[in-house]
Amino acid sequence: MLSWPDRYMPPAPKEIIHPELNLLDSFQRRKIPLSGDEISIYVCGITPYDATHMGHAATYLTFDLVHRYLKASGKRVILVQNVTDIDDPLLERASKDRQDWSDLAQSQIELFREDMTSLSVLPPTAYRGVIEAIDEIIDLVSDFIKSGKGYQIDGDIYLDLAQVDGAISNLPLSPDQALQIFQERGGDPSRVGKRHPLDPLLWKARRGDDPFWPAPFGEGRPGWHIECTSIALKNLPRATVTSISLQAGGSDLMFPHHYMTGIQAKALTGIEFASCYAHTGMIGLNGEKMSKSKGNLVFISKLRHEGVSPAVIRIALLKQKYSIDRMWSEELIHEAEEFLAKILSALSRQEVAPALQVIQAMVKALADDLDTPKVFELLSSWCERTEGGEVGGSAGEISRALDTYLGIVL
Repeated sequence: MLSWPDRYMPPAPKEIIHPELNLLDSFQRRKIPLSGDEISIYVCGITPYDATHMGHAATYLTFDLVHRYLKASGKRVILVQNVTDIDDPLLERASKDRQDWSDLAQSQIELFREDMTSLSVLPPTAYRGVIEAIDEIIDLVSDFIKSGKGYQIDGDIYLDLAQVDGAISNLPLSPDQALQIFQERGGDPSRVGKRHPLDPLLWKARRGDDPFWPAPFGEGRPGWHIECTSIALKNLPRATVTSISLQAGGSDLMFPHHYMTGIQAKALTGIEFASCYAHTGMIGLNGEKMSKSKGNLVFISKLRHEGVSPAVIRIALLKQKYSIDRMWSEELIHEAEEFLAKILSALSRQEVAPALQVIQAMVKALADDLDTPKVFELLSSWCERTEGGEVGGSAGEISRALDTYLGIVL
């Protein structure tokens, strides 16, 4: 699947030292270094039943910072992102709107590409749709069946978690919480015949008019978690002691999706899936979580069409800590516009305050779990010192650093 156009990223100044990037692991609750010369990253992509909203944008901008930092520090980055172009929410939306599900998916994927291009997000190394990965997924499900770890209920195939070391005993939530969230997020814990209520669905047997694909174990389509397990394992190089370096996405994917993705990979490979699991916080509006059901989603395309600069959107979303739940508001746009005007004013001066020390401090802050609030404090201070008459720096160095590390193109 085509992603979006690559873009030029200015190289880091040769004087800058890049500490190892550390990210907070959501399961271990400690910072994990992304070590080695080659870093493999899997970022969960959209289910294309609507356009890119603020929650999506916050996630992809966050891990764009990770991508940029690692590239700037000289590491080879292999980043894979998926598109869940066959799933229940997509089929439900298409049915409701009386639209062909594949046409709906393609229209929203194209809009997503436009949004990512406008927001200066570096494209992934590989951009894979689930449909184009069906054969790979079928192979993995077959492996589960052959190993005895997969079992059938009326044609549906599940993974037997009891056969994966630690899968049940090391749950990140209490059993009651896990069951509740599993139910809320697409699971079927009360289904009769399951060996354990949390066993994840690997393959859904053909039903009614739903799309289906032929497989040795029966016509149907993939379960949600196995899609990402397959695409990650088939498209990313093996990391040092785990399958990949980083699994990334929104915090609503932490459980069950990322947990089950990792458990399935471990069942296949015998090793842990990711060295680090990092998640962005949820974005709300007017005190409530943004959601399709509430009808309170704020879309990137709508903001763009209203004339809001992509640089302003980036600033507004990046000024706060990536991992916290936070609210979106018009005030954030106004604050971002004020910051942008401030930085442009400082950069327009013939003489500016020293730059390299500021860039080095920015890099140190980013290396510490993407401390963007600190980064914007440093830039605001540099602007004030420049406006106050300090000299000895280069406006070009600051401008290029904004592009390199933050993706802010002026």
